[in-house]
Amino acid sequence: MDPIIRVENITYTYPDAPGPALDGVSLDIAPGSFTAVLGANGSGKSTLAKHLNAILTPASGRVLVDGMDTADEANLLAVRRRVGMVFQNPDNQIVANVVEDDVAFAPENLGVEPGEIRRRVDAALKQVGMYEYRLHAPHLLSGGQKQRVAIAGVLAMEPEVLVLDEPTAMLDPRGRREVMAAAQGLCRDRGVAVVLITHHMDEAARADRVLALDRGRVALDGTPRQIFAQAERLRALGLDVPEAAGLIGRLNAAGMHLPTDVLTDEQCAAVIGEALV
Repeated sequence: MDPIIRVENITYTYPDAPGPALDGVSLDIAPGSFTAVLGANGSGKSTLAKHLNAILTPASGRVLVDGMDTADEANLLAVRRRVGMVFQNPDNQIVANVVEDDVAFAPENLGVEPGEIRRRVDAALKQVGMYEYRLHAPHLLSGGQKQRVAIAGVLAMEPEVLVLDEPTAMLDPRGRREVMAAAQGLCRDRGVAVVLITHHMDEAARADRVLALDRGRVALDGTPRQIFAQAERLRALGLDVPEAAGLIGRLNAAGMHLPTDVLTDEQCAAVIGEALV
């Protein structure tokens, strides 16, 4: 199966920056996949995210979305229909005073027929679990609910890829769980490819694939089990392992003999429960 996004040896340097934000990055994003991108501050992960739907275009190399070069302005609308993006702060993406009006904003601007807009809005809100709030004012919602509305607004464009740039950075634990559940459900149930930029290791552990960037280059690329087995390498990159994996490591150091491939809270609870029986 051909990738929905192909990144070919791209470089990008911000004006007056001492060095490149991206330096020869190449990767493919498969349809329906869930990819987490990790990296310390300044590693280039948000810059990479902005290249995936042509907010930025590379100084060299190229990004292809469904075969279309993002540097070609004639492709811009088609690229952004296929690749939707959600940012850290949902308040920056919410533009209307009623939830359903906000979700309808993008398809209205694309000239979608009113009956189709109604269908898309209802479907998008149901997909993120916010349909019952469709007549609410966005400013009265919690942070996690606002972020799910922002995701629904992108989904109403019916993209093939959803790029989430640290969407849980401003949320409490409940809000983080809500947003992650919505993202996982979209990937699993709708086949939307998800690219999650995150600094939370436990979120990355739920992806199919994990990329770690370091100074604008891909330092690690593999499954969560492969990546988080390299604890020392991750720490050298300014990263860590998921909390569940860290707990298992401490318990084993104290004398227990638990499996070392545990990544999620659920897996951690299960193996500890079995050990205590």
